[in-house]
Amino acid sequence: MRQSERLPRNALKHISNKRIHNAHGFRRNTSIRMNLFQADLQFPVGRVHHLLCKGNYMEWIGAGARIYLAAVLEYLTAEVLELAGNAARDNKKMRIILRHLQLAIRNDEELNKLLGGVTIAQGGVLPNIQAVLLPKKTESHHHKVQCK
Repeated sequence: MRQSERLPRNALKHISNKRIHNAHGFRRNTSIRMNLFQADLQFPVGRVHHLLCKGNYMEWIGAGARIYLAAVLEYLTAEVLELAGNAARDNKKMRIILRHLQLAIRNDEELNKLLGGVTIAQGGVLPNIQAVLLPKKTESHHHKVQCK
């Protein structure tokens, strides 16, 4: 059954003639063009779709999969860059370097869990001093005795 036989006539106005290739190179008509404009993403949805097809994950890639994946990648990138920008500002720097990315990811609990197995080259380590190695505070510094 063709697509025009399944849909009512007024629904055909909203479908574009954009052709999408599946993993085997076959073409099919979709109604993705409207969704792309409504998504308002900065990440390239077409490139994400191309990489999904090239990766041989599945024979067919769902229509919304590329939009959803591009949105997730854009959100994660914005989150990491915001935290790295804060780390750069704390160090009084104008440019984000790998050290700032390392500090941002390792100080955030969720990002550290997501990127736990990732090694960032030139990222350094987190500053950490164990409590046993810190100097002990004495009582004489806290209590002042008045002498007359």
